[in-house]
Amino acid sequence: MENLIFYLLGFGILLLVFISTIQILISKKISWKRMPFDNLIVLFLTSVALSTLFSSPNKIQALLNPNFGLLMMIFMAVLYFYISHNNGTMKQWNNLTIFSSVFLSLITIVFYFQPFKNISPGFTPVGSQLDLAVLLVFFVIYEIVSFPRRRESIQSWIPVFTGMTLILNFVAIFLTIYSLVKVRTGLDLSLQLPMPPFRLSWFAALESLKNPLTALIGVGPDNFAAIFTRVKDFAYNQSPLWQFESFSVSHSAILQIITETGIFGLITFGLLIFSVFKQFVGVGRDRPVSIILFVYLIICLFAFPPSLIVWFLFFVTLGLINQTPTTDVRTIHELSLPIYIGIIAISFLLIATSGYFLGRSYASEYYFKKSADGFTNKNLREVYENQRQAIILNPFIERFHTNFAQTNFVIANNVSSKIKNNKLSEQDRQTITQAIQAGIAESKTSVSLNPQKAVNWQGLAAVYLNIINTAKDADAWTISAYQRAILADPQNPNYRVALGGVYYSQKKYDDALRFFEQAVTLKPDWANANYNLAWANFQKKNYPQAVNAMQNALKLIDPKKDKSDYEKVKKELEDFKKMLPKTK
Repeated sequence: MENLIFYLLGFGILLLVFISTIQILISKKISWKRMPFDNLIVLFLTSVALSTLFSSPNKIQALLNPNFGLLMMIFMAVLYFYISHNNGTMKQWNNLTIFSSVFLSLITIVFYFQPFKNISPGFTPVGSQLDLAVLLVFFVIYEIVSFPRRRESIQSWIPVFTGMTLILNFVAIFLTIYSLVKVRTGLDLSLQLPMPPFRLSWFAALESLKNPLTALIGVGPDNFAAIFTRVKDFAYNQSPLWQFESFSVSHSAILQIITETGIFGLITFGLLIFSVFKQFVGVGRDRPVSIILFVYLIICLFAFPPSLIVWFLFFVTLGLINQTPTTDVRTIHELSLPIYIGIIAISFLLIATSGYFLGRSYASEYYFKKSADGFTNKNLREVYENQRQAIILNPFIERFHTNFAQTNFVIANNVSSKIKNNKLSEQDRQTITQAIQAGIAESKTSVSLNPQKAVNWQGLAAVYLNIINTAKDADAWTISAYQRAILADPQNPNYRVALGGVYYSQKKYDDALRFFEQAVTLKPDWANANYNLAWANFQKKNYPQAVNAMQNALKLIDPKKDKSDYEKVKKELEDFKKMLPKTK
C-alpha cells in the first residue's frame, strides 16, 4: 500500500508540474515568490542527493525508496513549493482536511471489523497502523485547534458537524491504537509492526560517524539494513525481535537522517527546523495551528521511523507555514523567446522522461504483486512470468531477484519430484538445469546490487545449499557465501547454525562444533542451536557435553506447543545417556 501511495504522489506531482508548464506556455511569464525556507529545503535535498550518489550501493533502489529516498524527497519538495507559493491553498486545505479525516475514520472503523474476507486484518489505506494513528491524531489536533477561529465565520450547523467528525476520529484512533496494543500482547501476529530498538538505532547512527566519508554524507538511503546488522548485540538476540535479521528503517526519522545522510544532512535539516521556529517568534501568535502541528510532527520524527505519510504531513505543514505576509514581493519576469522555448522544452522533456521511468517502476511493482497472488492461487507459471516481467521493467530491485531465484528452484524441485523410476527426459533435464542456473544468476545479481546486506549473501548461500549434492564445488560456494553473511551480520546465530550444518553434512565435525558453539553463545535460549550442538558433540564422542546440550534443548521446547519435537528430543536424550561412561 505504501508503494501505491508513493506512485500516486509521484504522478500527482508530475501533473502539477505539467499544469504549471501549460500556464507558462499560455502567459509567457514566470511568477515567483521568495520564501524563508526555500534555500534550506533545496540544501536538505542536496544532502540526500549527495548521499545517494556517493554512498548508496544500489542507487536506483535508494532513489525509489518510499520511506526516505531521493525521489520521494523531490516529490515532497515540489509539493512544498507548490503549496507555499499559492496563497489560495489554505482554504482548500481546510476543506480537504475535514473531508479526509471523516473518510479515513469511516474506512478505519469499517475495516476493523473485517467485512471482506479477501482483505487482510491489518489493512489500512495509508500503509501501516502506525502511519494511520499518526495521521488521525494530526487531523484531530488540526480540527480542535482551528475550530475556535472557524466558528466565528461559519454557520451554526458547523459546530455540530465538527463534533461528529471528532467523535469519528477518536473512535478510529482508539481502534487503531488497540490494534497496535493487541499486536504487542501477541493476540494477533498478522498485525505485527516491529521497529528496531531505539538503542540500536542510536548505535547505528554512531557507527556511521566512524568513517570520514560516511560521517559527512552517511551510508546512503536504503542502506540502513546494512549498518544495523553490524551494531546488533547480545541483548538483541535475547529479545523477541531476534528473529528479524535486520530493519530497513531506524526507530527514529532523525536518527535515520544521521545514519543515511550524515552530518551534512543533519545540519541542513537542523537549520530548517531552526528557521521554522525562528519565524514562529515573529508571526507565531497569529498561527497557533501551524505551531502545534509542527511541534507534533517534530515529535513524530524523533519518536517514530521515517515514512511517506510523516514526511508528507511535514512538508505540507511547512508549505502552509510559509504562507505569511512576511514573504518577499512577487516578481514577474517577461521571458525572451529563446528562454521561453528552452524552459518549455526542458519542462516537457523532464515530465515525459520522469513519467516514463516512473511508469515502468510502477508496472514492475504491479507485476511483482501479481506474482504474490499467483502463489496464493498455486499457479507457478503465473508467478514465474510475472516475476520475470517485473525484473525486465526494473532490474535494480533486490527483492525481485531474490524471489525469482527461489521461484526457479521451486520449479526445479517440482520437475524433479514428478520424475518416475529415476529417469530424466532430455526436456526435464534441460528445464532443471536452466532453472538452477537462473536461480544462481538471480542470487548473484542481488549480491552485486548491494554486497553490504547480509540477507543478500544468505540468499546466495541458500541457493548453493539446494544444489550441494548435485553440483561440483557447491559446498565451497555455500560456505563462502555464509561466511560473507556472517561478516556482514556477526551477531546472527541463524547463519552460524546453517554454516555448521553444512560442515556437519560433510562430516567435518570440528568445524561444525565450532559454529554451533558460537550460535549457542549468541543465543543460549535457542533450542535448535543447542540441539545441533548436542549432535555435533555426539559425533565427536563428547558424550557428557552432548547430554548437557540435549538437556538444554529439551528445557527450551514447549511440550504443549511442540509435542512431537519434545518427544523426539526426549527419546534422543535417553539414547545419549546410554553412551555415558558408567560410574561406581
